[in-house]
Amino acid sequence: MAVSMRVRRLVAGAAATGLLAGGTALGLSGTAAAAPAPTTTATAPAGDHHDRCEWIKGHWAKKWVKGHWEKKVHYTKTWHKGHYDKHGTWHKGYWDHDRHYKWVYVQAHWQPYWVKGHWDCHHR
Repeated sequence: MAVSMRVRRLVAGAAATGLLAGGTALGLSGTAAAAPAPTTTATAPAGDHHDRCEWIKGHWAKKWVKGHWEKKVHYTKTWHKGHYDKHGTWHKGYWDHDRHYKWVYVQAHWQPYWVKGHWDCHHR
């Protein structure tokens, strides 16, 4: 007589559950019998160093930049008018976009920059 698939799955699941529970119980009994971990001596001196640290939030700061030469992009737009050619055909007008670089002198100025938040610890 053939056993149905449901019964076989039920028996296999029960066996797996029993093995899992037995392994857990065996593992816990081994841990309880182990000796307590030895205590270690502290390598850092006793006391909290956080009393001399303070959190500085992120903020904008300024830095003085000396005068210098920079290469800047210069854009030029030119309109070309429409015209008739020698055959009498009309050619529409169009915009021509041209880009070139130009060296310009930038005078000394304050440059803003972002400072990330950080811990500031003072050694007393």
